[in-house]
Amino acid sequence: MTDPSTDEPTDSNERTERLRIALLNAAHKRGTTQQNFERELDADLVEFHCPSGDLPETFAFDACVVTGSSASVYWDEPWIGALKEWVGEAVDAGLPFLGVCYGHQLLADVLGGRVEGMGEYEIGYRIVEQNGANRLLTGVDERFTVFTTHSDRVAEAPPGATVFARNEYGIHGFQRDRVFGVQFHPEYDTTTATRVTEGKEGELETGRIEAVLEGIDAENYEAACEAKRLFDNFLEYVREQRNVRLEGPTDTGVTAGVDTRIETTVDTDLATTESAADSSVDSSPSS
Repeated sequence: MTDPSTDEPTDSNERTERLRIALLNAAHKRGTTQQNFERELDADLVEFHCPSGDLPETFAFDACVVTGSSASVYWDEPWIGALKEWVGEAVDAGLPFLGVCYGHQLLADVLGGRVEGMGEYEIGYRIVEQNGANRLLTGVDERFTVFTTHSDRVAEAPPGATVFARNEYGIHGFQRDRVFGVQFHPEYDTTTATRVTEGKEGELETGRIEAVLEGIDAENYEAACEAKRLFDNFLEYVREQRNVRLEGPTDTGVTAGVDTRIETTVDTDLATTESAADSSVDSSPSS
């Protein structure tokens, strides 16, 4: 009897195997950043520590995730420039992306949006409103609780992008083609939220820090867990895109999905339609 483990992979099991995702870790202190995303994403994550100059040498991934950071996307630092360049090429190659906080801002910047300093902090459990039209937040209430910590924001979404989530501080979610960004931190647990908040000593008034810490409780965390559904929604989207790619050449001769030759930009995802209308985790200013 043939050992199935020695068989060549078939199209069927390629479609069901675990996703392989590049985790572009932009946090200066790697700390729990990788662990947080590994806990939430049911996929094989390959971590690259971007501030150390570590970037993938290939686009052979099913998708990419860009994390939070204590940096600002407009800083003139070599690693930020290199990250932007790689991300731009990977987006052009057709890789799906999810950006969180700093990652959200970096993707907006790469795609032609505008990121600016807010002159203040949004921090703690906050309410965000979504329009109910974007698949990333399928199953999430129109008004939902999230943990936030940032002093930069996406002031203008990229041309052609759809904004699907906001609050009084600005844009909290956008999509353009295969790129999704969210300003809040769905990956945080209460330990991370506490460490990040305590790390604001010297930047924020003691009274405000104490108020945020008081709000980091089981009730607010449970409410914020609703937004974690976006991880499963993103993986479902990525799996669909991989299956499209596996269907074979299109009538133009370019493989559907990711073009590994990196000679063309893929078409807009037609499966989604939106209205036009660290002490151990880095968190300041962008993340």
